[in-house]
Amino acid sequence: MSDPQRRIVSSQHLAEGPAAEASEFEYGMIIAYNSFARWMQRCMAAAGMGELSALEILVLHNTNHRDREKRLTDICFLLNIEDTHTVNYALRKLLKLELLTSEKRGKEVFYRTSETGRALCESYRKVREECLLEPFEGGNMAGANLSEIAAALRVLSGFYDQASRAASSL
Repeated sequence: MSDPQRRIVSSQHLAEGPAAEASEFEYGMIIAYNSFARWMQRCMAAAGMGELSALEILVLHNTNHRDREKRLTDICFLLNIEDTHTVNYALRKLLKLELLTSEKRGKEVFYRTSETGRALCESYRKVREECLLEPFEGGNMAGANLSEIAAALRVLSGFYDQASRAASSL
C-alpha cells in the first residue's frame, strides 16, 4: 500500500511519516490479540468452563505445560507478564475452581494442574483441533509458515520490551 490514507491503522496520528508501517503492524496486533482472547474464551466455554478470562486460560495452560509444577514468578516470566497481582488473582480463582492444586514449601508456593484441570485442558485441545487447526492448514498458515511468524513475533516482542525500558527511563 503506497497511499498513506489507505493504511489500516487504529490511530492516524501515530501513522504519519516513517511510523506508518509500525502503526499498521500495531493495529494488526491489537485486533489479533483481541480475536485470540475471544477465541480462547469461546473455546474454553465449548470445552466446559465458560467463566474463565483469557488470562486465567493462559495461566491454566501454562501451569499444565509439561506437567511440571510452577511458581508465580515462573508463570509471569514465561507469559511475559509484569503485573504479578493479576496472575496471582488468576491462580486463586483456578484453585477455587479446583483446576489447580498448590503446595507451599518455605516461602514459595508451587502450582500444579489438578486432574480436573488436565481434563479441561484436554477438552480445550480437542475443540481447538476441531475448530481452528483445519482453517490454519487450508489458509497456508501451518507448519513452517506459522513457525516463521511466531519467530518474528518473538523478535518484535523484544523490540517492544526494550522500547518500554527506554521509555521508563525518560
